[in-house]
Amino acid sequence: MQTPNAKLPVVSPKTTASVIAKSVEMQVTRVSDSGSQPLADRLAIEEPLEIRVEFFEGEEKKSKSVSITMRTPGHDEELAAGFLFTEGILRSPSDVIEIIGCGPNTGAGQTPNTVKVRLAPHASVNWPKLERHFYSTSSCGVCGKASLDALEVPGLRPISREGFQIAATEISALQGKVRAHQSVFDQTGGLHGAALFTAKGELLEVREDVGRHNAVDKLLGAQFISGKTPLSNCLLFLSGRASFELVQKALVAGIPMIVAVGAPSSLAVELAKRFNITLVGFVRDGRFNIYHGEWRVNSPQIMTAPSTQKVCSQ
Repeated sequence: MQTPNAKLPVVSPKTTASVIAKSVEMQVTRVSDSGSQPLADRLAIEEPLEIRVEFFEGEEKKSKSVSITMRTPGHDEELAAGFLFTEGILRSPSDVIEIIGCGPNTGAGQTPNTVKVRLAPHASVNWPKLERHFYSTSSCGVCGKASLDALEVPGLRPISREGFQIAATEISALQGKVRAHQSVFDQTGGLHGAALFTAKGELLEVREDVGRHNAVDKLLGAQFISGKTPLSNCLLFLSGRASFELVQKALVAGIPMIVAVGAPSSLAVELAKRFNITLVGFVRDGRFNIYHGEWRVNSPQIMTAPSTQKVCSQ
């Protein structure tokens, strides 16, 4: 947990401006039953980003590359902070002196493809103990981890069952509120969205990215570097499915509830049950499935007793 007076890091906003290109126009051939025709289409930009950490080992300053991820340019400093925070490397904003994009502007996005995170002298990182391989891709954030035993971030604790509750009617309205702020998705149809909501259904922040975990890292990184974590009064909305890694990122940030448009994985549900996270999936057409934590959803229709009726996910 962060202290109220924690010093916030300096973020050099080289990639947070709205003017950064996040999509590119390309010529395609549209084929239908009536024939084919050339037309212009817009695609989400996907480019590599290297996250480097500059840290002190005794009196000696060192630099280490910890991740290469495929992302949509923009909010790269938030992505780096969110990744390091949810991996357990960063614990407080005071651990960070500065986050800055470095290197030449490259690619369609014309942004630096490296972000350097300068740690404070007091910040300690036990690199050997982490035993993680941090290479990730836009489709799967955990596929590069060294082993299943290394997946879980150390020091995680169950979320309190008290506090956060939301009305079922508000849950059904979340997707529409997020879609209204997904400008790049409207252009391309190719980006994932992640958003934070209050218990009253008020939208706090939205981030988009070609990768699910990148969108969440950008979202949580923005809160982390602003000193707003833990997010015990927030709900995390996901435009796609809920994987183990995304549930774990929410857990690290202290988020008590996750609502996903798609399905959760079995491991995601197991993690939610273990740490008291309310996990909701298949939010569409005014209905949804609660996989765990129904006590946080206010609805007179919710039945807590086991049912023999088959749950329909389609």
